[in-house]
Amino acid sequence: MTGTQRSIIYPARIIRTLDPARPVAQAVAVRGDRILAVGSLAELRRYPGTAVDDRYADTVLLPGFVEAHSHTHSGGLWDNVYVGRFDRRDPDGRLWPGCATTAQVLERLREAERLLPPDPSVVLTAWGLDPIYYPGEQVLARELDTVSTTRPIKVDHASGHIVVLNSAALQRCGIAVSFGIEGVEVDAHGAPTGELREFAAMALAAPLAPAPDPAAFARALARFGRDAVNNGVTTATDLGTELLMDDGGVAAYRAAVGEDYPARLSVFHYGGGTVLPAQAADRLQRLRGSGTDRLRMGHVKLFLDGSIQGFTARLQEPGYLNGQPNGLWSMPLQAFAAAFEDFHRAGLLVHVHCNGDEATEVFLDVVEDILARHPRPDHRHTVTHSQLSTPAQYRRMAALGVGANLFANHIRAWGDQHMDITVGPDRAARMNATATALRAGVPIALHSDTPVTEMAPLKSVQHAATRLTASGRVMGGGERISVAQGLHAVTLGAAYLLKMDHEVGSLEPGKFADLAVLAEDPFQRPAAEVGSIAVAGTMVGGRHCVAAV
Repeated sequence: MTGTQRSIIYPARIIRTLDPARPVAQAVAVRGDRILAVGSLAELRRYPGTAVDDRYADTVLLPGFVEAHSHTHSGGLWDNVYVGRFDRRDPDGRLWPGCATTAQVLERLREAERLLPPDPSVVLTAWGLDPIYYPGEQVLARELDTVSTTRPIKVDHASGHIVVLNSAALQRCGIAVSFGIEGVEVDAHGAPTGELREFAAMALAAPLAPAPDPAAFARALARFGRDAVNNGVTTATDLGTELLMDDGGVAAYRAAVGEDYPARLSVFHYGGGTVLPAQAADRLQRLRGSGTDRLRMGHVKLFLDGSIQGFTARLQEPGYLNGQPNGLWSMPLQAFAAAFEDFHRAGLLVHVHCNGDEATEVFLDVVEDILARHPRPDHRHTVTHSQLSTPAQYRRMAALGVGANLFANHIRAWGDQHMDITVGPDRAARMNATATALRAGVPIALHSDTPVTEMAPLKSVQHAATRLTASGRVMGGGERISVAQGLHAVTLGAAYLLKMDHEVGSLEPGKFADLAVLAEDPFQRPAAEVGSIAVAGTMVGGRHCVAAV
């Protein structure tokens, strides 16, 4: 940038910079794609070549929110049928009512089936299901067969760790027995129930997946970008894909995420897939230097366990409340340790999915061992979800330089079920323990894991600050954090865990001009109302993006 480049001053009702040196400002000056200065209108007018743009004069400006655990395929899921428990709004602003009963789930599937062409090769795909909301009821093959016995039906659970198939889908995939694969659920007679748990079993449903379609990929990314704008998100992640291992996949991302894309996207490679970790690490090192201001590549996602509400997460004693068997490891532990070491030695950032406290313990043991043999300052490896991590584990995270990306949305979405069904009120009280993490000195972020829950950082802040379940109960009031702490977690905190805090997360001179445009000041609203603040849009690198809702 040159000193003669024209600068635009944007006054606002109030600007919350998240920069402790100057936390509140009256206006922000933008030159090109960067912040020139923040301060009073009089101060900013002193810069040469400035003009005032009043479009944000009646709004509240914050740093653009940073979503450090999301999935771009959520944009493509709206081509399918939503059967989740809670209302969801799609990227175009349409409200999809939640299904309060399994009868409503099945009726929505019947409605969708009637709209499909009669060709039985066309698969009916739905998403968002979780039978834990419907005690005593199930949605397995026999229930899906009431929708159709000829058309294959595939329903993804909300967690993303379980799928359910009807009989026609089981037949299409050739699943007549369990094949000895852990996670293929069978009945008392040894026949598959239709439920496939975790990745090894879910892979058997591959014949139902649509053929790769560049247009559908681009459409999903476009919808994901609109969703980001609608929720004030200016930096997001695609946390786990193997497409970076293919030149065509990289080209698809580059084609879809150009300089006019309405968010910055950091794409993480899924390190537990078909490409050997050492080969993947070498390729990611090369890709890391070929990104743009909008598209970043070179980080890694690994999985250790599943979901707590799906009973596939790995828990320490005393295990699940109802005596359910412990969950499943997503990859063999020796393979995990070897993969993590390859990626760590290559200088890559690794975020590891750990829902259960046993998974967190394994991760920390591996980190401690590898750091002893291969020291690396400022690695910022991260426990993502970190739902049942214990106080002792947070102290270890702090000592090892590990961050925690916590899933506060779970408190509302599954808090009642965690207290009553999965782990009981005592351990549920310390789930997503944001206050404990901060007391231990662990850098934290809050995330949505969209499509698991909606990408709405203000709601994540509300859930972390109130810890209210869907029924209105408080789940662990001692783990509440302040709204200010929550806002830090969805801006600078998340940026830090992505190694982007020098570029985004606060409004400071020299950083990207990325802003969230709000109707009200979250610092001036009760914690229980922060999630209802309207988002008018975003600014990304000086470009204006208007929300659809």
